[in-house]
Amino acid sequence: MNRYPLWKYATIVVALLIATLYALPNFYGETPAVQISAGMASVRVDETTVSRVERALAAQNIQPSLIQFDGQSIRVSFDSTDTQLQARDVMDRMLNPDPQNFTHIVALSLLPRTPVWLQSINAVPMYLGLDLRGGVHFLMQVDMPGALDNRVEVLASDMRTTLRDLNIRHGGIRREGQSIELRFRDAETQLAALRILEEQFAELQFERTVAGDDLNIVAMLRDDAARRIQEQALRQNITTLGNRINELGVAEPVIQQQGLDRIVVQLPGVQDTAKAKDILGRTATLEVRLVDESPEGQSAERGLGPVPFGSERHLDRSGAAVITRREVLLTGENLTDAQAGFDSQTQEPAVHLTLDAKGSRIFRDVTRDNVGKRMAIILFERGRGEVVTAPVIRTEIGGGRVQISGRMTTNEAADIALLLRSGSLAAPMEIIEERTIGPSLGAENIRMGFNSVLWGFLVIVAFMSIYYRLFGVVSSIALTFNLALLVAVLSMLQATLTLPGMAAMALALGMAIDANVLINERIREELRNGAAPQTAINIGYDNAWGTILDSNITSLLAGLALLIFGSGPVRGFAVVHCIGILTSMFSAVFFSRGLINGWYGHQKKLKQLSIGISTSEQTGRTSLKAD
Repeated sequence: MNRYPLWKYATIVVALLIATLYALPNFYGETPAVQISAGMASVRVDETTVSRVERALAAQNIQPSLIQFDGQSIRVSFDSTDTQLQARDVMDRMLNPDPQNFTHIVALSLLPRTPVWLQSINAVPMYLGLDLRGGVHFLMQVDMPGALDNRVEVLASDMRTTLRDLNIRHGGIRREGQSIELRFRDAETQLAALRILEEQFAELQFERTVAGDDLNIVAMLRDDAARRIQEQALRQNITTLGNRINELGVAEPVIQQQGLDRIVVQLPGVQDTAKAKDILGRTATLEVRLVDESPEGQSAERGLGPVPFGSERHLDRSGAAVITRREVLLTGENLTDAQAGFDSQTQEPAVHLTLDAKGSRIFRDVTRDNVGKRMAIILFERGRGEVVTAPVIRTEIGGGRVQISGRMTTNEAADIALLLRSGSLAAPMEIIEERTIGPSLGAENIRMGFNSVLWGFLVIVAFMSIYYRLFGVVSSIALTFNLALLVAVLSMLQATLTLPGMAAMALALGMAIDANVLINERIREELRNGAAPQTAINIGYDNAWGTILDSNITSLLAGLALLIFGSGPVRGFAVVHCIGILTSMFSAVFFSRGLINGWYGHQKKLKQLSIGISTSEQTGRTSLKAD
């Protein structure tokens, strides 16, 4: 009756082992480190960079404790903060000889001290939030009118191109704020233009007006189209900010929308506010220019002469010089999409570009007049241009679909596509709120939060052990297992622990012990009613389970509501709260009964239970006294 089958004990052992292994990394702490990442979108960090770092540190007799390369960044850990600061200066001077045009970001960081054998099974510690680790908090305002103005400007240009291609004459197109006004001289042309525009520009609404002798059409963005543009601008800005923050090596940054036009950015562990602001405010622009194919330009490209007048010298990704004309043919504003793919004829890796109407017309004219020449695509960051690619124009290209191919791998095609479609923000932003939380304050928060959980845990253990004797000790062991399992699950999910999360953890302990109190009281009640000890254990656990399930489901529903509708600290609380409910149900019922069954289940002639009531109460004897 009170014996678990072997598979249940095996489940308990496996759960205990997993909880121990995956909770263990949280107790090793962190070690000071330096992270190296690309400071420009066109710069790569690779094995060669690792070798340069090793040589630079060895030349200064600096011994790192560990060097890790994950394919995108290099992390070098040290035994002390003094060595960390010294190494940071050495690597910064080596990788960025020109402080005004740095190509690599060398940032201070912290790495977990988790042993390699734990890392091999992907056992890593939880992330700590801004309030526990310290860092910077930004609230950024997105210029939504600017995003709408940019879109209306593109639509006005596309209208001009569409009407010209269809030979529909008009008296001029001008933009007034977020509306576009088209003038016509006769009603017939006005109606013909209106039919074409309504067919091809579905995101606009049109109205016919009269101004003196002119017949006008006024176009404005539809409300749903304006909302969609704003949502897309916000999403693109969040994505771009995420790509930039990756360069800082921030563990689990918070980048989320607040309201309709604001973005919250929290960077735990970052103390250099100036560098963070510089990274977040970076701008990248794309330009398309013709390569200078003149004899003077070719000589300058080989390093045999000066750069001709009207041309500029830029470097490509391999460091080779490319001499380009100063005239800018197209910019990133004319590029609507860039995707990696394959050439349909040769099956070689290629990059497929999509241009807007204005860009399509310019590109068609330029390629028609410059067949056999090279066209350079240049990415500018911090005033410094780098040639992403410089393909040869094979034929006239129209229709707004452009393909770049030849001598590139699949990975290079993907990198080029990413560079071309990202880098700049969809709408301007400004920082309207900025806060810095020092690491000492974060350490104090950790100490206070840890002490609150620890003292609450010890008080519960003391009370349960005194009041319920052996059953209280078993409840305390189950509570310890619940805490370890909760930490392990949060670590496996790589959740971010914040102060509200620690509060939810303390609440989870209280709810877990509450379930054990219900079970113990049910068992005591059965014993007082005269039930045999083994029967009391069985009935007590079975009857308490329904009450425990009902109370935990209602709490879980409340936690899910907080998780769905809440944001920021509320969601952090809700995540720990929901996981804590699930782990407490497992530990309080399944795990604790396994321990009780293991202790009492094989005792056939069990007389009494160590559950904090007297022998007479357990045997059901009462005394009668005559008047």
